[in-house]
Amino acid sequence: MKKIVLFLTIMSAFFYGCMDDEPTFGDVIAPSNLTVTVDVAQDNSGNVIVTPTAEDAINFHVIFDEGATPVVITPGQTAENRYSTPGEYQKLINVIAYGRGGVSSSTTVLVDLDVIGMIPQDVLQKIAGDGSKNWIWDSSNAGHFGVGDPAVDFPNFFSAGANELNPCLYDDVLTFAYDENSNYNFSLSTEMATFINWAEIKRFFPDATPQEFADECRDINDQIDTETSFVIIENETGTMELTVTNSTLSYWSGAMTYTITELTNEKLVVRGIQEPFAPTGNPLAWYHTFVPQEGNSGGGGNDCTVTTTGEMGIGNNDVLIWSDEFDIDGLPCSGNWRYDLGSGNAGWGNGEEQFYTDRLENARVEDGKLIITAKAENFSGASYTSARIRTQDNFEFKYGKVEFRAKLPTGAGTWPAMWMLGADLDTNPWPAAGEIDVMEHVGNQQNRIFSTLHFPGNSGGDAIGSSTTVPGVSDDFHIYAAEWSAEEIRFSVDGAVFYVFPNNTSLPFNKDFFLIMNVAMGGNFGGNIDPNFVDSTLEVDYVRVYQ
Repeated sequence: MKKIVLFLTIMSAFFYGCMDDEPTFGDVIAPSNLTVTVDVAQDNSGNVIVTPTAEDAINFHVIFDEGATPVVITPGQTAENRYSTPGEYQKLINVIAYGRGGVSSSTTVLVDLDVIGMIPQDVLQKIAGDGSKNWIWDSSNAGHFGVGDPAVDFPNFFSAGANELNPCLYDDVLTFAYDENSNYNFSLSTEMATFINWAEIKRFFPDATPQEFADECRDINDQIDTETSFVIIENETGTMELTVTNSTLSYWSGAMTYTITELTNEKLVVRGIQEPFAPTGNPLAWYHTFVPQEGNSGGGGNDCTVTTTGEMGIGNNDVLIWSDEFDIDGLPCSGNWRYDLGSGNAGWGNGEEQFYTDRLENARVEDGKLIITAKAENFSGASYTSARIRTQDNFEFKYGKVEFRAKLPTGAGTWPAMWMLGADLDTNPWPAAGEIDVMEHVGNQQNRIFSTLHFPGNSGGDAIGSSTTVPGVSDDFHIYAAEWSAEEIRFSVDGAVFYVFPNNTSLPFNKDFFLIMNVAMGGNFGGNIDPNFVDSTLEVDYVRVYQ
């Protein structure tokens, strides 16, 4: 600790008068010999401890910043404060000693600060791993980039679709690193071009004539710091602020300090405020979502063993080729499952009202079961949260028998589904890619199970399928299955087949598909949501695929 001691410098005047009928308070004695000791932490954390002493003092007011609320202490106590702004600077601390009757003495202390800001280890581990971690844009998921009114907490002006923006943005790699001396380093790697907001271009290129709303890719590496420091500070509201010194988190909006709205091992979401440079205008809030470069977009957080059995089926659907038994607690297995995130385009095309997350609160493995929980909560502009996970790019298969052993959520508006989409979805958009709904259920039609197929000419409200009644779907586990071949697709519950769909070579059901599980809220099939809904869960004991 560095100690700074100052003595009384100012004695305030006190005016006292009384009337004959007013009570007296004894002698009025101003505090004297006011001494202040200031301990400045040497770990660059910005922590400061003030210890004042004075004769005849009743209490002390310590004011750490101009206009700040005084910290009131009594003799023998200390006042503490943390200055969170990084950098080297000075602060004036005002100390007032109060005596009997309100008479006071005061002094000021000038403190030299060199603040780095210690980042909590759990936060540091998430953003920088064991010493260094690379992040890239979550470009394959809609909503990875957006802009909105700063008065709201979601991108109400624009939200980008998957891979919608200029490729120069997606080339960038952000690296956060640290060492044993608490040096926090940030680097921005670009392919020489940075995607720049159109109203910021003249900041770097004064003679440029940018087109309104047309962002540009330009080389500004010699005008910003691509190798610099970063700091994360928790502010008074409990939110965390990420600052990259004289740099940017890939997209240049003018923001260098960002609010972290979500940080997990698998996702970093930030919100930065832009004050447009030229032309000037109203502030804008920009939203960026990044994922680890190693895991790429939408990965789960549980680094468990992929559960392919290695066996080869012979066409009788009696050889287990893949399964997830959900036997490792935590997030769903990253070797099996990826996440769909956000509110989706028009509520994932169905008018749904939930926001899908990758949080443990919405999807976790516990006691041998996958638990997907839909919750009523305000989150990123939505009134509900839930989860949707998929095996796309991790496990895809053609023909076989898939089984989901599950207990379904309950409540009006809940819409759980266990289903499949064609693996060529990215290049062959729905409904051309095909969709096989092994099981759908809606809380507004309790105990009725739906199985449906979507393909060109028969999709949405014109899809082909059937339903059956199964008592106790929200009380007991049942096995929901589909047996799929080149000739037919047979849907069953607990082994009882209730619908058979004839397949043929003209249909999109003769190629690889991937698995999906989710719980939606509301929408054109889920229907009206119970206004008293709090939460409900889909519990899955296992998912198994046989060939």
